Amino acid sequence: MDPYLKYKLVIAYDGSCYGGWQVQPTTTSIQALIERALKIVLRQEVSVIASGRTDAGVHARGQVAHFKAPPADLQLLFRALNGILPKDIRILSVENVPLTFHARYDAISKEYHYHVHLEWALDPFKRFYAYHHPYPLDIEFLQQACPYFIGTHDFTSFANEASKGSAAKNPIRTLTRLQLIREPGGFRLEFEGDGFLYKMVRNITGTLIQVGRKKIQPQEIPALFEKRDRRYMSMAAPPQGLFLMKVHYSSNFSKEGA
Repeated sequence: MDPYLKYKLVIAYDGSCYGGWQVQPTTTSIQALIERALKIVLRQEVSVIASGRTDAGVHARGQVAHFKAPPADLQLLFRALNGILPKDIRILSVENVPLTFHARYDAISKEYHYHVHLEWALDPFKRFYAYHHPYPLDIEFLQQACPYFIGTHDFTSFANEASKGSAAKNPIRTLTRLQLIREPGGFRLEFEGDGFLYKMVRNITGTLIQVGRKKIQPQEIPALFEKRDRRYMSMAAPPQGLFLMKVHYSSNFSKEGA
């Protein structure tokens, strides 16, 4: 019988000062800091696996990760981790889950928000949390393009490194929601889907910005899908506007990846 338990973390972080989620040799990552904090608390090496990586400058309000470790008091673990971690990384919850749970493989959908600030003078309190685009933008025209992305598609055209990793194995993803919500000074795009390829949200956002600038017509979107080539697309929107908001799981976790 396995003497270890499996723990699920829900994590929020401001990604401004970090090189992304994943451990990297040349920059500080969120994963590395959480693993270091766990090592201090548990007095042993711990490997933390997240629902997916976020890039440098990208934020999270609901990243999910798991790790295995000996039995520990959950409340003490929660307090100790938040006492050690920098204040721009917070553990929102710690709970025990079945050994079969896997933060990445058991996720059934994810929600991302992307914030765009449109006013000429950038709100200084949004400079790390929104894409500043102080140029004419037709919001209604942009909204006309959103439905073209909803549904099951080959998203190769909207993925960086489409020949690597999960995109090379299967670039098919289902986007169930893409909604524009107006907010003070601009708007946010809310994405929900069963999975996202590398930089997919930022690439779609960049394309929608070009639609809003009348450089791409909404009805041209299907042809962009058909090209299956990132080189024909617009530039990706910058990272600071992107937030991983929530990761959804079914009540019955699969055994894959245990």
